[in-house]
Amino acid sequence: MHGLLHGRGHNLPEVFQGRSSRIYDFMSRRVLRRVYRRLAADVANTAPHGGAVLDVGTGPGVLLVELAERRPDMRLTGVDLSDDMIAAATRNLRPFGERASAHVGDVTSLPFPDGSFDLIVSSLSLHHWDHPEAAVPELARVLRPGGRVYIYDFPFAPFDTLAETARNRSVLSARSPQRSRIRTGILFLRCVRYVMSS
Repeated sequence: MHGLLHGRGHNLPEVFQGRSSRIYDFMSRRVLRRVYRRLAADVANTAPHGGAVLDVGTGPGVLLVELAERRPDMRLTGVDLSDDMIAAATRNLRPFGERASAHVGDVTSLPFPDGSFDLIVSSLSLHHWDHPEAAVPELARVLRPGGRVYIYDFPFAPFDTLAETARNRSVLSARSPQRSRIRTGILFLRCVRYVMSS
């Protein structure tokens, strides 16, 4: 969900430094908690037992916290452009010990080995990615065979760019992408769930 405070299609991690990062952390843990709970429930219902999950654009890690509480069997990793967001995520994930961690990184150059994850999630981050076409091969690279990518975002996010790139690169196309609405629990917040398969 990292990214609600800055312009569409522009990653500006400096917006999430200092005081702004503390405000965003508070908003995520309190005001937007209901949204994260619903997304976490959706992910928890489909993630494989003992699976490794990557959250791209994790912000302060609230989605990972909700997942950790629901699924103690999973290993959880978050990645975000902002140092301060990762510091907040690390604090929020501390109760879960070694099975949950957060790292600074970019979706177009993920700091993980090939085939590291069974499931990749991203919540309200895609519409800020400067180069979604460059993200697709990286998501495919770190995803294990048979894995899935769950992207939750506003209807205007560049889902078509993801689909076209995946088709052209012959990645994340084991099945046709599935696009559906998901209830966020907040009336004005419309959200789409987009699923791609390895």
